[in-house]
Amino acid sequence: MSEKTTDIQLVVGETVIPAVLNDSKPAQALLAKLPYTVRLQRYEHDFCGVMSDSLPYDKTSLRSGWKNGDIAYAVDGNYFAILYKDEEISQQFDGMVTMGALDCPPSVMETLDGSISVKIELKK
Repeated sequence: MSEKTTDIQLVVGETVIPAVLNDSKPAQALLAKLPYTVRLQRYEHDFCGVMSDSLPYDKTSLRSGWKNGDIAYAVDGNYFAILYKDEEISQQFDGMVTMGALDCPPSVMETLDGSISVKIELKK
């Protein structure tokens, strides 16, 4: 996978969070849908929500674990996830394709409500 990225922003109410998407298959499919809104719930290490459509992916892109701040697509349930903490124990979780990352400290996620609506759009 190359390092080509596209600047996006995640809009949660008045909060605008800068991020990038990579050139993986699910990230490119998501880019084609922008602007796209998904409802996310806060869990132990991430905000996660089910997308209305599944995204294409290569089995060779599946990974275990994450880096804090990763944006991932979990293929077992069409989940869009923003993984903001617990990188050190993340290897136990698999079946994810990394689609990108936050372009700011991941701790910004801890300032948000437990249930959020995220509008994903190209960076203005």
